[in-house]
Amino acid sequence: MPAVATHTIRVFGDPVLKRPTAEVTDIDGGLVKLVDAMYETMHEAPGVGLAAPQVGVQKRFFVYEIPDESGPHVLLNPQVVEATGEWEYEEGCLSLPGLAFDIVRPKLVTVKGLDLDGNEVMLQGDELLGRIFLHEIDHLDGVLMLDRLDGDQRKLAMRELREQGMGVRTPGGRSHAL
Repeated sequence: MPAVATHTIRVFGDPVLKRPTAEVTDIDGGLVKLVDAMYETMHEAPGVGLAAPQVGVQKRFFVYEIPDESGPHVLLNPQVVEATGEWEYEEGCLSLPGLAFDIVRPKLVTVKGLDLDGNEVMLQGDELLGRIFLHEIDHLDGVLMLDRLDGDQRKLAMRELREQGMGVRTPGGRSHAL
């Protein structure tokens, strides 16, 4: 398959990242091309998830892929059905390059939405996959990872963003950019 043109990932400060998205109402060839381009953009970044607003599109969908598992995948108009347990993990974000923080989120997450054929799907994600679902749905609701931090973590993140711009690097090796 020929390479698809990729998109620029929008970063902190871009107002598109703070706006809730609109439901996907038309599944057509244009959407399929956009999804393919988002897969390429996510892989090049590299990341494990990418929401439409991160490429400047105000539509309610995201792409994702867990390393070493089948994929990539897309979920249109996702909704959280159930979220249980707790799991702390160092989380990063393609729209906040170089920043990563330990964030507690539910361990097991069930979501529903549509696939690219317009079929309703129900998916369950444990640990990393569940975190991807929640992180990307946050983007669709205009919520950034920074909004999930406690006051001290947020102050540190904002200071790092101010002092070093987007080149901030956080030590650790277990985070995934979502």
